Amino acid sequence: MNTIKEKLALLPDKPGCYLMKNTEGIVIYVGKAKVLKNRVRSYFTGSHDGKTQRLVQEIADFEYIVTSSPMEALLLECNLIKQYDPRYNILLKDDKTYPYIKITNEVHPRLEITRKVLKDGAKYFGPYPNAGAAQETKKLLDRLYPFRKCKHIPKQVCLYYHMGQCLAPCEYEMDTAQYSEMIEQITRFLNGNYTEIKSQLQRQMEQAAENLEFERARDLRDQIHYIDAILEKQKVTFADNVDRDAWGYYTDKGWMSVQVFHIRQGKMIERNVASFPYYGEEHEDFISYVVQFYFEEHIRPKEVLLPSAEGSEGLEEWLGSKLLVPQRGPKKQLVDMANENANIALNEKFALMARDEARTVQAVEKLGEAIGIGYPKRIEAFDNSNIQGIDPVSAMVVFTDGKPDKKEYRKYKVKTVVGPDDYGSMKEVIRRRYTRVLKEDLQMPDLIVVDGGKGQISAAVDVLENELGLYIPVCGLAKDDRHRTSQLLVGDPPLPVALKRDSNEFHLLQRIQDEVHRFAITFHRNTRGKTMFKSQLDDIPGIGDKRKKLLLKHFGSVKKMKEASLDEYRGLGIGDKLARTILAHLRGASDTEEGAIDK
Repeated sequence: MNTIKEKLALLPDKPGCYLMKNTEGIVIYVGKAKVLKNRVRSYFTGSHDGKTQRLVQEIADFEYIVTSSPMEALLLECNLIKQYDPRYNILLKDDKTYPYIKITNEVHPRLEITRKVLKDGAKYFGPYPNAGAAQETKKLLDRLYPFRKCKHIPKQVCLYYHMGQCLAPCEYEMDTAQYSEMIEQITRFLNGNYTEIKSQLQRQMEQAAENLEFERARDLRDQIHYIDAILEKQKVTFADNVDRDAWGYYTDKGWMSVQVFHIRQGKMIERNVASFPYYGEEHEDFISYVVQFYFEEHIRPKEVLLPSAEGSEGLEEWLGSKLLVPQRGPKKQLVDMANENANIALNEKFALMARDEARTVQAVEKLGEAIGIGYPKRIEAFDNSNIQGIDPVSAMVVFTDGKPDKKEYRKYKVKTVVGPDDYGSMKEVIRRRYTRVLKEDLQMPDLIVVDGGKGQISAAVDVLENELGLYIPVCGLAKDDRHRTSQLLVGDPPLPVALKRDSNEFHLLQRIQDEVHRFAITFHRNTRGKTMFKSQLDDIPGIGDKRKKLLLKHFGSVKKMKEASLDEYRGLGIGDKLARTILAHLRGASDTEEGAIDK
């Protein structure tokens, strides 16, 4: 920690990237900043919620790289994420590779599905988040246009030639003008101009019916229906035929959902959607996602529509696309629709995580069977929270019949442990909880869950059995190298219990772990906030414990105290002289003049 403090003092007022490392020197998170000094320091001051707390607890050291601009930092961040594959960046990356339809740049071109966009002179269309839609579209075009189908030109004609789906360049000379015309027609189709091909299919179907070729007429009819289905989806249209991408996002519970609509030739042809936990400022991480999306593979349109310009300095020049933040009209409606869909997608994700009552009860039964303890009707779970050992707290949640029982939740301020001692904190809290349970004859749990591996389990079992004489089953949730719940450990010595990751009982344990962590983090944030609030008042003459409590209760935060007027302080019975002293202390030397304070 001393090394970190020394480095924090040396941070420059410049843009750049920072690399957070754990005790093993492994890069666990890469971030960017407009001002390195402010951004990096923010991790080690104040409190954090959600998943960021876990990141902070693992930081043992950091490095930084100064860049010449915020945009350069953004691009460097993409390269560093790709280089180090940090644990906490893994879900921020767009690690999906979406399929494209490609017209190859060859003497005798062909259509293919690819997941890589190369600078090879070929034409690429997409991306298609729905791989099935890409395959169906290619299949339709293969039937309509006689490009070669074979990857390597054979020595003689194949079945495709006899079916009229290939011009057989293996045996016959081809007219390049014919290829050019087909490429132009396919380009129009894939850019959203379906009318021409639909008319062509309609004529062919009618001709086939006249010739009594009913099977071929049926196939052509099916192809027309497929185009009609595509056209039915085109609820967003623009008359200018400009290619554009419209972005939106939504955040909740430490998760971000991002949506991008791909408008081609004035029609919305596809959309991409992704949901992932995020660890920084929400709009900064959103912009990082946008840059990573276009960084290597995705085709850049003429226009990119964003919900806000915040953090996008230099992005337009790098993209080579016009960057817009629409304020009204159809473009604004499109961005709003992307935001709304992101909201819906994230809420659906949360809803899918919840289980109905029957499945929950079954999960509890299966969990009990796996551990060998019968039905664990009451489960009590514990988690510790601190930042480098500061303001350590712990929390307990209770699940009854697999559902959270919030009136039974308990909070603990760790009293006997100094520094970041997770095992010591676990022992203290287990001791305090179950000493009270014995003393007050409270309901005993059927299972105790601790957040951690063998050390936390052994600490809990030691107190229960050797100090209190209680023999309650204890299990722990160990994590893999990506900090994901990976294994259930039970007993002393702790032994692994096999649970399928897609099982209801495994999801139940994950929900318990998430809930106790959320509860502990919330408690720690509030405790830390009050501690910081009080500490900033300690050095002000005339402020004792009584006034600290009064100010804390009324304002709740230092920020609100700084912004308050003298009238608000008078309303609390604090005179103008003391109020000015408080404001001068909190605002710093620049605001010490009476005129700056007397609002």
